[in-house]
Amino acid sequence: MVPPEPPPPDSERPILAQQGSEHAGVEPGAAARAEGAEAEGAGGAPEASDRVRSEWLRRVEAEYRSAAVTQHLTLWLIQIGASPDLIAAGLRIVEDELAHAELSYEVYQDAGGTEAPHLVREALGLHRTQTEPLELDVLRSGVDLFCLGETVAVPLFKELREGCHVPSARRALDRVLVDEVRHRDFGWMLAGWLFDSPRREEYRRLVQAELPRMFTRLRRAYAPKGAEAERQIGESERAWGLMPRARYGEILERAVTRDYVPRFEPLGVDALTAWQSELGAQLS
Repeated sequence: MVPPEPPPPDSERPILAQQGSEHAGVEPGAAARAEGAEAEGAGGAPEASDRVRSEWLRRVEAEYRSAAVTQHLTLWLIQIGASPDLIAAGLRIVEDELAHAELSYEVYQDAGGTEAPHLVREALGLHRTQTEPLELDVLRSGVDLFCLGETVAVPLFKELREGCHVPSARRALDRVLVDEVRHRDFGWMLAGWLFDSPRREEYRRLVQAELPRMFTRLRRAYAPKGAEAERQIGESERAWGLMPRARYGEILERAVTRDYVPRFEPLGVDALTAWQSELGAQLS
């Protein structure tokens, strides 16, 4: 999936639905289900806050986006004649993301949520650079979404799962964490397949040149200004599978040296220099 971002304050939550866009196909929960969630909050699981509901609905929307862009990337893999193993792995990830969306929506309903997820259709796809070979867009998307996004998603979801004990939320995070390891590996397998070609040096230069920009997006998503101030949240929100906003940035920082640097090194890409270049640009 698109890895979870630190939830914005309720007043800053982006409205994903725009004029001309449609609600997703997941139906809102029945009133009886919402009443059941209230009863559970009183006797079992802690009562869910607005933030819990907002975050789990956002995760549903993120899973739909992940399914759509992975399907698009897999189409590109077919078009460039990629390895059948890669194509099959991409299709399996699409199924995973849709399953994650269902599980996340169940959590949202258990928390008392009744809205349908809002999706912007125009955002459910990948951008094609028409003046360049398709392989370059495959490489960009694979590195950005999977080598970066899915790699940091593994420790992020592990942390979210640590304090979670609401049954439906724990069930969703258990499934997501298992799948994210395979999604991460897909990204590096795709990069390795592309680099194992006569165009390896061209691909290496492209990744080295664009990695700082990709890191900038990642940092803005996980360590936005002000996020470091929230270092604690209530136990009830932890129980529902949330964590303090500051933890997202801390986990990302750790992933740079623990994951990105050693994984990019065999490809001839200096991830640490790219990260430091991005950080320097942010501070200047």
